Amino acid sequence: MTSSRPYLIRALYEWIVDNGFTPYMLVDTSLEMVEVPRAFVENGRIILNISPEATHSLVLGNEAVTFNARFSGTAMDVHVPVVSVLAIYARENGQGMMFGEQDDTTPPDPNPGGPGKPDIDTAPKPPAEAKRPSLKIVK
Repeated sequence: MTSSRPYLIRALYEWIVDNGFTPYMLVDTSLEMVEVPRAFVENGRIILNISPEATHSLVLGNEAVTFNARFSGTAMDVHVPVVSVLAIYARENGQGMMFGEQDDTTPPDPNPGGPGKPDIDTAPKPPAEAKRPSLKIVK
């Protein structure tokens, strides 16, 4: 199953903008693929304003967030892999979501007994017989 992170980023971005707030994105800059202005990185992280007014050509893709923005008057293309996005939130009130630092693409093993060995607890159960509704007279 694919990661839910890019879908959540897009949904939260839209929610924040629709409510008239400024979307900020917290990014882990430790990966080589992250292209951000290094002069603004503190402790391996950077906070980016990704509002429509601050960015040009913003793409919230499944693999990366890309846009063009000005930093100290200089235009720069920014490329942030989705796995590097640690949070997206509204600047004005802090509402949003923090993401774990681990990738969420691998679901837990649904059958710990191994292939071909059905787990007793997860075996399908027959549906319970439906009872017919009945009325009682209450005096």
